[in-house]
Amino acid sequence: MRQGIPFTLENSLLCLRLTGEAEGFLSYTLKATGQEYRISGPIFEIDGESVPIALRHVAHLAPPSLLPNGCTEYRCGGPVGTLDDLFLEIIVRIAPHSPVVRFAYALHSQGTHRLTKQHGRDALTYLQTSLASLPEVTEVQCSEFIELVHSYCLAEHQLAPRHFTAGLTAMGPLLLGSDTNSTFLLAYEHGSQVPDTFVEFQLAPDRVVALQAKRGNYLHGQPLDPDHSFTTIWLQIAAVDGDGERMASVYREFLLKAQSLSSESRKPLLFYNTWGLQERAKWWYQGAFLDPMYQERILAEIEVAHRMGIEVFVLDTGWYEKTGDWRVNLARFPDGLKAVKALLDRYGMRLGLWFAPTTVALSSTIYRQHPEYRMSWQGETYPPRPIWETEESQPFCLVSGYSDLFADELIRLAREVGVTYFKWDAIDHACDAPGHWHGDETNSARERAENYAFGLVRQMTRIVERVSAVIPEAIFDFDITEKQRAVGLSFLSVGKYFLLNNGPYYESLDIPFEPGTANGNVYFFPGQARGWVTRTPLAFDKWIPSTLFLTHYYPDDPVSSQMVNLASLILGQNGIWGDLLHVSEEGIARIAATLQRYKTVREAMTEASPVFWGKVGGSPEVYEKISEKSGQGAVVVFSPGKGSYTYLTARRVAQPYWHSEGVSVALAADGTARLDLEFPSGGAKIVFFGIE
Repeated sequence: MRQGIPFTLENSLLCLRLTGEAEGFLSYTLKATGQEYRISGPIFEIDGESVPIALRHVAHLAPPSLLPNGCTEYRCGGPVGTLDDLFLEIIVRIAPHSPVVRFAYALHSQGTHRLTKQHGRDALTYLQTSLASLPEVTEVQCSEFIELVHSYCLAEHQLAPRHFTAGLTAMGPLLLGSDTNSTFLLAYEHGSQVPDTFVEFQLAPDRVVALQAKRGNYLHGQPLDPDHSFTTIWLQIAAVDGDGERMASVYREFLLKAQSLSSESRKPLLFYNTWGLQERAKWWYQGAFLDPMYQERILAEIEVAHRMGIEVFVLDTGWYEKTGDWRVNLARFPDGLKAVKALLDRYGMRLGLWFAPTTVALSSTIYRQHPEYRMSWQGETYPPRPIWETEESQPFCLVSGYSDLFADELIRLAREVGVTYFKWDAIDHACDAPGHWHGDETNSARERAENYAFGLVRQMTRIVERVSAVIPEAIFDFDITEKQRAVGLSFLSVGKYFLLNNGPYYESLDIPFEPGTANGNVYFFPGQARGWVTRTPLAFDKWIPSTLFLTHYYPDDPVSSQMVNLASLILGQNGIWGDLLHVSEEGIARIAATLQRYKTVREAMTEASPVFWGKVGGSPEVYEKISEKSGQGAVVVFSPGKGSYTYLTARRVAQPYWHSEGVSVALAADGTARLDLEFPSGGAKIVFFGIE
């Protein structure tokens, strides 16, 4: 018999009841409408039997905890009704003014119970709910890799009744149902990619939706004793009084302000990265990628970056002696980056460094002491290879004890050289080695590989959490410029993405090209074309703030190219790279003036949901990023060629304003603005509103 009463958790917008019953395990009510949404509890396969979780009673396991981001964390739980020695904990995080709830489950036993896969596949249902009263259902994907632009892009799919009748699945990670008055959202935090799905929404003819594990979510025989409790991925539910557009705006604000415990990754800082310079050193100047990576050149680059207004200066590959140990290369930086850090400190800039977390040099201390952490596939370790003109290295597995060794190295570097920005690259190898944290000899090689692939982004997130606990100002950036990277909501809970390098390669577009003979990037040059590629993923900004997708633009003269790149950059991608010492004095001044104006409104632009008009590369292509609260922000307009256009802002605007040449602004009685734009040739126009 169940004991006690349901627990109620709430904020100003919602009421969440934890009943512990198998049906209606969680009950979510939006206060504005009184509409209730019921979520069934998880279903685990334990010791070969399917166990729908129902709790005999629910109790608080700890006092509510106020987190650094202003959210409150609750830990509740109770014994599972059918198994006396099995216990489920529910971790819930609620922001004070958001309708989005994050929650996860932790399952453990005082006995010998184990998770199993009786039929050789994952048997775990995270949640179930009915969408019978919500006729419009939309899947939102954020990990579809579009070859045309060689980037991950947002995709929205409308799910029709026939999709439910046929029992299809939807990968998500977001699924929302709407009627004429309200919208309900389900989401999960992981890194599933099309077509390699780890978690999916199963659609049923009665319009019941179940979020289910597909592969790799756990291991057959995984113990549940107190030393091996199983914690699920984070799940999300939300409701709004409005349509899907309203939900997108609310959800976007949640990701910006309430998902991550650290606000550092959410700040719209301006970044410079040396990689654009290093590519040119190799392909334009016929040298080596590491030619510019020496102290005098970097100090000179910092001087120009400071004049432009850059705030985070990132040394890409080559600052280190060898991977794995991650010691500063003293041949290139004789004082161990002290002069670099001193100059950055003088200008109030932050130091960033590049890392390849899964590579370890053959002569490194970690390699010599811990060869057991090497990745392998079908019994063979991967062959060593040079890492960007440095020593040969081998892949090491982050889903193993190596992850703690790597975290220790990052903490050491933060303390010794002052790095607070960590760029992670090339995290994409596969591993089926037994004896790591993704299975042993009792699990098949396939199961070990799938559990590695599923667990990789979770271990990445854990590393960030561990380092951030010691270095609170740390920012982590995961490079997702290639396919088969773990792109989803999980890493966004601790960091941001390095979205796009230079776009497609020649071979991506079926253009004959001999690798190694020249730079393989198509969009590597000044002009408009690269912006068409790099702005295409800005569609993410509807759901995920663009400040979480760092993309770098070239500062090169002439002015036409500079203005296209600056206009693109201020839409939130916030990155510059290239050969700064070859930018003209006029170009440096132009960049500095534009970025200084941007800085006065960038917080408002970061918070503002975007308004899009036209298509990328079209006539015209318009982005409105104006705060509904303050009227501050910008309108950015691109045209591929000569033309005259008029644009009416969707939102009221603030004064004073500034605009590019060839633009006239007329304020309307309702507070909106009419923009008349004249393009004598292709390019970009910027209008800032409410500049200080």
